[in-house]
Amino acid sequence: MILTRDKLIGSVGIFLFALASCGNVSQPSDAPTTTLPVAESTPAQTTPKSETQSEAPETIAVSEGDIWSRLRQADTHYYVLMRHEIAPGTGDPPNFQLSDCSTQRNLSQEGIAQAQRTGDAFKENMVAVQQILSSEWCRCLDTGTAMDVAPIEPFPALNSFFSDRSREPKQTAAVREFMINNRDEPGVTVLITHFVNVGAIAGSSVASGEIVVMQVNEQNEPEVIATIEPF
Repeated sequence: MILTRDKLIGSVGIFLFALASCGNVSQPSDAPTTTLPVAESTPAQTTPKSETQSEAPETIAVSEGDIWSRLRQADTHYYVLMRHEIAPGTGDPPNFQLSDCSTQRNLSQEGIAQAQRTGDAFKENMVAVQQILSSEWCRCLDTGTAMDVAPIEPFPALNSFFSDRSREPKQTAAVREFMINNRDEPGVTVLITHFVNVGAIAGSSVASGEIVVMQVNEQNEPEVIATIEPF
């Protein structure tokens, strides 16, 4: 086959283009490199199990229905540790007096109604409370009065140490000693106190009117067995 000059030039051009396409052609060193974006995955915000356990006190899981049943039977001594009912504010006014309720932060009408509902819950569940031990603060004594489930006796170890934390070790030790000394006597004692006291005794923070049920275990240590939400 005889190629004309024009066909020969065209054939050579096609051949050279094919060679260039088959070879490894490198880009200049300063050529920008384009990278496809990779979708970010946000890792789950998890907390190691050990850290979670260290923040919360160890509690024996008992359902609310079961705890009312256990309180009703009271085959051992149960301590119903609770924070006083709703009393708006924080702490107490300066120079307040324990002997004068008008100088203290007291229960609101809502708090009194809440205390009555708490007492009703004990009555409806047929729980016989032997005694109520209370902080000497009026909002605690008034909580016990409105509950109307047992006689009330002031127990200074339950007094607030909010304004003087140096009293905490001695008072907490006195409450724990009371629990241990009465562990073998079947029954239910209600202990009405303050936010800081519940935290020191039970190791947990509570809302107004919230209940922490405790008993003394075989190692002679008070432990939390259940909590009951405010009424």
